[in-house]
Order: sequence, then structure tokens, then C-alpha cells
Amino acid sequence: MTQTINIHEAKTRLSQLIQQVEEGDEIIISRANKPIARLVAYREKAQPRRLGEAKGMVEIMPDFDQLPEDFLEHFQ
Repeated sequence: MTQTINIHEAKTRLSQLIQQVEEGDEIIISRANKPIARLVAYREKAQPRRLGEAKGMVEIMPDFDQLPEDFLEHFQ
């Protein structure tokens, strides 16, 4: 759930707001009714995938049709 509060209230209730964020809430902090900051839970970055990690796990079926030559151009 997202909640918007003013900066004064955020200073007063910081510990409580952090607990809410730990439970999955998002807090928007505003000044003069304009959002200035967002308080969200910290998440560790996922480890990068290693090259070849899925080797042997994917099989291309013999009846797989080749992609049209201009197919990749649509993604640029």
C-alpha cells in the first residue's frame, strides 16, 4: 500500500514508517503537497547470471521455424 505523508510527520514517525516499509508498504514523503522522496524496502541486487548456466536445459525442437530475416529490426 502506498501512503503519502508530509516531511514533518515523516521525521516524527520514522521508526514506524520503516516498520511499514519492511512489511511491504511504500511511503511517499512530500513538502508543500509535492512529492520529494520515496521510502521503499532495500533489496539486494540479484547476482548476475553466468554464461552457459542453462546449458543442456533448453532444447530447440526440430520443427522450429527460423525467424524471418528482418525480425530483429523490429526491436531496434
